[in-house]
Amino acid sequence: MRKTFKMIGITIITLTALIIITMDLLLNLSPQFGKSATIAQKVEYSKLENYKNGKFINQKPSPMDINYWKIFKELIKNEPNRNPGRNILVEKIDSTTIENISADITKLTWFGHSAFLLEIDGKKILIDPMFGNTPAPHPLLGPNRYSKELPIEIKKLPSIDAVILSHDHYDHLDYESIEKLKGKIGQYFVPLGVGNHLMKWGISKEKVHELNWRETIDFEGIDLICCTARHFSGRGLFDRATTLWCSWIITGAKDNIYFSGDSGYDTHFKKIGEEYGSFDISLMECGQYNEDWKLLHMMPEEAVQAAIDLKSKLILPIHWGAFTLAFHEWTDPIERITKKANELNMPIATPKIGEPVILGNTIFPTEKWWTNYIKKNNN
Repeated sequence: MRKTFKMIGITIITLTALIIITMDLLLNLSPQFGKSATIAQKVEYSKLENYKNGKFINQKPSPMDINYWKIFKELIKNEPNRNPGRNILVEKIDSTTIENISADITKLTWFGHSAFLLEIDGKKILIDPMFGNTPAPHPLLGPNRYSKELPIEIKKLPSIDAVILSHDHYDHLDYESIEKLKGKIGQYFVPLGVGNHLMKWGISKEKVHELNWRETIDFEGIDLICCTARHFSGRGLFDRATTLWCSWIITGAKDNIYFSGDSGYDTHFKKIGEEYGSFDISLMECGQYNEDWKLLHMMPEEAVQAAIDLKSKLILPIHWGAFTLAFHEWTDPIERITKKANELNMPIATPKIGEPVILGNTIFPTEKWWTNYIKKNNN
């Protein structure tokens, strides 16, 4: 009997060791996971107010209070409207249209979720260009994109002046997208630590600019300001909060734009509004929320209040319309944020994927296009 227990123990230890070795190899050899900070970088980070005990921190404690039993029950529910009833059609754009931009026009084109092409002061900037089909390190580990197509294929994009990234989660930083874009991009602007991923993926160090909160950099006459957000980061099992997350301010000759990245609601929006507002438009996350992680992702109604805090003239909802990453119905974010925006007299743009929003126009997209994709058995 003792010999049997001994064999069982040896087997368990061996299997555990094999699992640990396999996971270690996967994390170190698979490029999707990126690269961790060096010892020298960690020493420099330790001098910062927003870095403690080897981790970046929020301005206020922001734990996830997860009820695993509730999540399990949600997972096994067959909720028909967590995904669209069919493939979402996108507005197609042509490369010549992008190449022939006017320096006098500021234009935003949504690619779904939080990805944008911003054309400002004659420059072309991609914001969180997650163009992949699945926001995960492997296609089997995540949900598929609602749209079978992008507004324009990556290979047809013209040269892009810059990429701006908010953090390193898979639904914002996609390895395959970066690989396909690599030869087209001039410069990359990222929060601290995210540059390590890019450089591991073959981006030259000279092209990568890392910023901490409240740091500003001039990009050929456009001011880029890395701002506070209330969120977290990480691409592997053991690297949570080892890179920084942020929101961004993009200020051109005549337009001031705010991009929320991912963030829970807090007083930082009001502080940013007081210091850097007003904003001609704010791109505000409103989807993939849950009570269990409400400190890290805004509810739709909070996104409207945040836009008001920011002194925004117009709000454009993001972080929805591409992937199911939470348990709410896929249309809940846009329905709730639109309702609250109307209640609080906050102008709101609701473009289709690929439909441009031109700043300065008194008319902007407001069609409730998503109602065409609600499954009939849930109407």
